[in-house]
Amino acid sequence: MRGDDQQLQSGIFSYVALEDRIPEAHPLRAIRKLVDQVLAGMSKQFDGLYSAVGRPSIPPERLLRALLLQVFYSIRSERLLMEQLDYNLLFRWFVGLEIDDKVWDATVYTKNRDRLLNQEVAQSFFGQVKEQAVGLMSDEHFTVDGTLIEAWASHKSFQRQDKGDGDSDSGADFHGQQRRNDTHASKTDPDARLYKKSSGQEAKLSYLGHTLVENRNGLVVAAMATQADGMAERDAGLLMVQGLTKGTKRQITVGADKAYDTRDFVQTLRELGVTPHVTQNDTNRRSAIDERTTRHAGYRISLHKRWLVEKPFGWMKQIGGLRKVKLRGLANVEWLFVFSCAAYNLLRLPRLRRQQCA
Repeated sequence: MRGDDQQLQSGIFSYVALEDRIPEAHPLRAIRKLVDQVLAGMSKQFDGLYSAVGRPSIPPERLLRALLLQVFYSIRSERLLMEQLDYNLLFRWFVGLEIDDKVWDATVYTKNRDRLLNQEVAQSFFGQVKEQAVGLMSDEHFTVDGTLIEAWASHKSFQRQDKGDGDSDSGADFHGQQRRNDTHASKTDPDARLYKKSSGQEAKLSYLGHTLVENRNGLVVAAMATQADGMAERDAGLLMVQGLTKGTKRQITVGADKAYDTRDFVQTLRELGVTPHVTQNDTNRRSAIDERTTRHAGYRISLHKRWLVEKPFGWMKQIGGLRKVKLRGLANVEWLFVFSCAAYNLLRLPRLRRQQCA
């Protein structure tokens, strides 16, 4: 029998709770539990960020949950995110909005986000997520690497620093000109640098994102962003490793690709008490890694595990929207990169916990 499609009168009341509409096996349920534990640990920090008087803002917990949804579902703008929150019951449930709650204006949401989020809050959120991964991460074997993040700035904005907008060399036609970071800067994003990751590639206005992952499950244990230059990857790698070695005497290993095979980097790692498992450079120059390291089976295992460091980069660029970042300035790019690394860990933790219990 054919069903009736006539809609004479829409229902006024709903007798199904929002919680009951979300399937028990939905992946966001396990993530929501983790996020609630993370945000509970940051409650005191949130208290110190807000005044005790004045008009109430968007609750920081709801703001961060909404931002997680934007990363998880590749939502390209805050306006589209608010549109989704208006009619998507799953999104409302995850953020903490009831069915009848009014959704925030996109501009209000963006301004509240910019007031709340900075590098310190993002690193705190990332650290709380790491605490939820206790028992799932290796504390001895790690891999470091960096990736190129294209800036939200065009080549035409990359203009000479000593000339005005009305000059002939204002960036409108730069064909045949030699443009360098020490003489030119972007008018729209001064922190961005013209950079190419390897020879033969196109130079783009970019930043660099750096991660340190553990070699058991490939979870991110440290993250930061820097301006793009030839020394940034190694310098950021040393900073992250140094933070990892504080307060511990355990011998750890750190793997890396050929770009890290320099005497300064390898020597500094050894001074920190870290065994460098860096891939040997196959150029004519002599590698900083010799048979003292390569003769051990652990070195070969580290090389075999090095692909794990590429997984977060691939996910953040394909899903998390970091292929071309839509924020300007190093401070904004860094908190978004660190927050995206935390989102990547959150996405993987429920499955890893189930595998551990199986």
